[in-house]
Amino acid sequence: MTARLTLVTGGARSGKSRYAESLITALPPPWIYVATAEAGDAEMAARIAEHRKRRPASWRIIEVPHELAGAFSHIDEAAPVLVDCLTLWLSNRLLADADLEKETEELAGVLGHRSGPLVLVTNEVGSGIVPDNALARRFRDAQGRLNQRIAALADRVVLVVAGVPLVVKGHP
Repeated sequence: MTARLTLVTGGARSGKSRYAESLITALPPPWIYVATAEAGDAEMAARIAEHRKRRPASWRIIEVPHELAGAFSHIDEAAPVLVDCLTLWLSNRLLADADLEKETEELAGVLGHRSGPLVLVTNEVGSGIVPDNALARRFRDAQGRLNQRIAALADRVVLVVAGVPLVVKGHP
């Protein structure tokens, strides 16, 4: 992996996480996995369990559903880091009525100063129909702004479609 910061995006169940994990495990350990999911219901608990089962025990897991930018102060600057995923973090923060623009800028500032390899997973949510409620539209718009902000920082942006990674910025 030659890129310092890689943003991996795509639709739900597109293979984003598996691809992002492969980028990190191609590097020497220790590998840091920053997980943003919260098991709020049985379905999410099952998804989290599926991700855990797939990962080798050698990953160091940091669960950070809310204070994502702050988590980096506890991570070795040179360690390969995977954040999975920005979409769940944003959803958590939206539901907590956080200042999303401020927190996006705070996160971008932290990411911009890291020297070690970093892979961030996010969902591409704006390609479907316009949601029928204000909260969903607010989320979709915030997700689009977050993705654009992080993509601007990224050395490489990869869109995963049906398990196939397509590099849209940078080099493979």
